[in-house]
Amino acid sequence: MARILAVGIATLDIVNEVDGYPPEDSEVRAVAQHLRRGGNATNTLVALSQLGHRCAWAGMLAEEPDADRIVADLQRHGIDLDACRRVAQGKVPTSYILLNRRNGSRSIVHYRDLPEFDCEDFRAVELDRFDWLHFEGRAVDATRCMLETARRARPSLPLSLEVEKARPGIESLLPLADVLMFSRAYARTVGRDDPQALLDWARMRAPQAELYLAWGKAGAFALGSDGRIRHCAARPPARTIDTIGAGDVFNAGIIDARVRGADMDAALQAAVALAGRKCGLPGLEGLGQTSSAGEAVDTPND
Repeated sequence: MARILAVGIATLDIVNEVDGYPPEDSEVRAVAQHLRRGGNATNTLVALSQLGHRCAWAGMLAEEPDADRIVADLQRHGIDLDACRRVAQGKVPTSYILLNRRNGSRSIVHYRDLPEFDCEDFRAVELDRFDWLHFEGRAVDATRCMLETARRARPSLPLSLEVEKARPGIESLLPLADVLMFSRAYARTVGRDDPQALLDWARMRAPQAELYLAWGKAGAFALGSDGRIRHCAARPPARTIDTIGAGDVFNAGIIDARVRGADMDAALQAAVALAGRKCGLPGLEGLGQTSSAGEAVDTPND
């Protein structure tokens, strides 16, 4: 199996399940409440760990009780935390989530009071330990520095970048990654309302990269160096229960398939299937130990 490092955040998710989304200025009773560990990078790692990979997280933790919940969950999934930085002050990022039981949709209010994991922190990580690096597209200057540092230190190490939100200057990161994973929300924010428009726009800015784009109920799309746009129809579960983290699981499916040696078509199919399976599960448990991309293959060290 591959050794995978992800750089990003971990959160405490407070999930309130409601029977239909409430109107503004109203009071409703939650039918259930859950406290979970969340965060894009760590969600992706937890999915990858269930697919058999050895995973590590580089991020920030505050010395406070809610951080203990996050640590316990990551350790339960075998996630290595040696690259994390802990600070005495602050609050772990917290997401307050309304989960609509009728259709599985969710709305999120996010709060954070921690510094970002920065380039100096990243330079202390032993990159020779890893076969793949995955980054959240967050603090743009720090992420640019980390991508450039990784490229200089390990030129052949695959680098993937999640582009979920439109952040000032994030487009400057696109030429630095080998694999780019876009969200539909990002596409629409930058004025690209159909998948081909986003992929063509991204190709001009990142001619070196494989491009993947999750598009909700329309499935997902991809564009490689051959110029051919690939599409995979959505594979929803019989009943959609929980869409929280589906995009993070899609990203895990791409990474899993590519480190196993699957081509782009197979990677897209595997990622869509894995994300669909997740939408039929509460949380991230039960994603399985094998990838629908095929049998595991050993990933050679660089």
